[in-house]
Amino acid sequence: MKVLDVLTGPLADILDKFVSDKDLKTKLNHELELELHRANVAQLEINKVEAAHKSIFVAGWRPACAWMCTFALGYHFILQPIIVFLFAISGETIPLPEFDMNALLTILLGMLGLGGMRSFEKSKGVNRD
Repeated sequence: MKVLDVLTGPLADILDKFVSDKDLKTKLNHELELELHRANVAQLEINKVEAAHKSIFVAGWRPACAWMCTFALGYHFILQPIIVFLFAISGETIPLPEFDMNALLTILLGMLGLGGMRSFEKSKGVNRD
């Protein structure tokens, strides 16, 4: 299912309920998709300006999020089990901090999805140097 279908699907259902003219529904649905496309293009322009900014606090927030997610994932799946194992061998029981993996994976998978789209762009030869 395309992302556009997910976004426009509920609105198309509302159009089906309140607009009986098929041509008008098609026109309104097209205008809705066009507005979503314009919003995406505007966001891409903002992203370009933001990424080119000289301040690390403006341009560096995405890489910072990626590194924090990487560290948290590494801690959760690699470091924490090793620490728990070492404590178990030594006979100690110290509670280690845990965090909500659902929230982390939501952020991480979203970022990886965007990374996947970027990899697709690179494979098509539209990447920047």
